Amino acid sequence: MTELTAAGDAATGMLAAHAIDSYPDREGHGGAAAGLCLNCGTRLSGEFCHRCGQAAHVHRTLASIGHDLLHGVFHFEGKIWRTLPMLFTRPGALTRRYIAGERARFVSPLALFLFSVFLMVATFETVGGPIGGTSTAERQGAKMTPAKLDSEIADTEARIGVLEKRRDQGEKAAEIAIELKALRKTAAGLQSAKALTHGDFSKPISVGDINTGSKMLDERIAHAFAAPKLFLYKLQSTAYKFSWALIPISLPFIWLLFAFRRDVGPYDHAIFAIYSLSAMTMGTVVLTILLAVGVSGKLVGTVFLLGPPLHMYRQLKGAYRLSRFGALWRTVALVCSAYVAGLLFFVGVLGMIAE
Repeated sequence: MTELTAAGDAATGMLAAHAIDSYPDREGHGGAAAGLCLNCGTRLSGEFCHRCGQAAHVHRTLASIGHDLLHGVFHFEGKIWRTLPMLFTRPGALTRRYIAGERARFVSPLALFLFSVFLMVATFETVGGPIGGTSTAERQGAKMTPAKLDSEIADTEARIGVLEKRRDQGEKAAEIAIELKALRKTAAGLQSAKALTHGDFSKPISVGDINTGSKMLDERIAHAFAAPKLFLYKLQSTAYKFSWALIPISLPFIWLLFAFRRDVGPYDHAIFAIYSLSAMTMGTVVLTILLAVGVSGKLVGTVFLLGPPLHMYRQLKGAYRLSRFGALWRTVALVCSAYVAGLLFFVGVLGMIAE
């Protein structure tokens, strides 16, 4: 069922993206162009309405539903194979060409972003996410738990048993109660550490007193540790629903990098941001899959750390026609801005998660 849900997410993403990215078809569907457009009422003078773009002839058969489905998928697929190679190899040229007016050849930035988010969710549900979400891939036996951790747990539980016997025998009950409380807290922390290393979020996580200075944030954190699996589900679900908010959050930071450039405007920055976010999202999908099939974690980690700054540099240099130095310092600033934007997004998502 999980695989079907994941496949459904990917298909829905493709169709939703096509709905946003669709251009009027330029291939006829038969039928003479005559009369009025069934959509806007404009008098027709060809196979398509010159006002709204709807075909003069519309299908009203069951077969047309399958036709529309297949056409939607393959029309989008044709564009995406022209867009994806440029997105990763020449992101600056792709951004510049789209802004300059080459729209029919490429998937629009927003459509690509929506598709990439759907694809990421489908991938995480299939092979697991980066924060230990439930998946069909086996996470047990990952050999991440040190033997010393099991030994400390056993030792702590043995000490608790000895103290409980002494307490039952009437030895210094008050002092033993204090020591038992500390040991039980230690045991709970060790069990939580063991669960976390196995990616098991089904049990409450033991933490000490939380004091961040914000009562609301303290309550959210305590709630998260009390029911970590539910919290992570809500976090992923809310982040997925509001992923579009990363676009407006990013725009002010990009504008600051070009505050004194009069040849670029908000629209240019928005296209840059959306294509960049799409590339980062799809890159995460690829790295997640590579990690799931057994590619070295060190290699994946290296690409994860170095890939985004390199992509930003190439996109900045090509999209805004910058010198190497101009692209380099803006890349450093943009990477720092990305962390700030990500933090703002996370805090916003955390505030929206209902208790």
